[in-house]
Amino acid sequence: MSFKSNQQDNLVLDARTSRRRFLQLGLGTTASLAMPSAFANILAQPERKLALLNLHTGERINATYWAEGDYQTSELHAISRVLRDHRTGDTLDMDNNLIDLLNILHHKMNGKQAFHVISGYRSPKTNAKLSYKSSGVAKKSLHMQGKAIDIRLPGRELSALRSTALKLQTGGVGYYPKSDFIHIDTGRVRQWAG
Repeated sequence: MSFKSNQQDNLVLDARTSRRRFLQLGLGTTASLAMPSAFANILAQPERKLALLNLHTGERINATYWAEGDYQTSELHAISRVLRDHRTGDTLDMDNNLIDLLNILHHKMNGKQAFHVISGYRSPKTNAKLSYKSSGVAKKSLHMQGKAIDIRLPGRELSALRSTALKLQTGGVGYYPKSDFIHIDTGRVRQWAG
């Protein structure tokens, strides 16, 4: 009786694992279809890496977030931790498509240094406070969904970073030359200057 019960438990576990793996493959395929074919070579690399420096906390990360044909959960969590809301300490798992977009942008820019992060995840509380103070902060910002980031890349002109991000055609690009950063997100394709 216990052997049969264990077999049934294993079948349920296998079904859940298979379903999860199927969903991961489907999401990965969807993401790769959403990105222009020019990125196929970059996304087909055996490893994907990302280096970040959070300017508010001083934290750095150099993570291999994709290896052995899959996202590395612990590395993605570490990236999300560095990109947390520095005002509240709240974290949210950042969008994998945004992480891939950063990887592609760094590659296209032939970046040698880590991205400087001005803002990653923003809690609703922080976003409401910033939105109240500035008309330049969207009330329904994609920062609150982990789908947006404000960055600059040392050693590269901000205008070139913006131009390259626009050519990728993978989401929104905001240009803030007076504040020395660009905003990128995985929302609909659009652009603006602040």
